[in-house]
Amino acid sequence: MAYVDGFVLAVPKANREAFKRLAEDAAVIFKEHGALSVIECWGDDVPDGEVTSFPMAVKCQPDEVVCFSWILWPSREVRDAGNQKVMEDPRMKMPDGDAPFDGKRMIYGGFEVLVER
Repeated sequence: MAYVDGFVLAVPKANREAFKRLAEDAAVIFKEHGALSVIECWGDDVPDGEVTSFPMAVKCQPDEVVCFSWILWPSREVRDAGNQKVMEDPRMKMPDGDAPFDGKRMIYGGFEVLVER
């Protein structure tokens, strides 16, 4: 059964192009290591909540945008093996050492697909 890695993060608006380049480069690597697809989304209609919300979850600042991303894998086993290879891949090292977002505020997790139509 398919497996999904999901991510929510805050990216400074000024870093949109740098984030897009990073996402495009990483997508190639994930797909080489078994991912079926990689989707990266730039927030367009992401309201603040009263109790909880995407912006609150990632402590989004006024100069940031919430991004929502997911990677589709054929199975949990392929994902586990693929993620290990991705993390060992030298192309995943940031050339200047800094990501265009604060990784400490990123939310992520792996999910078993229950329904797929």
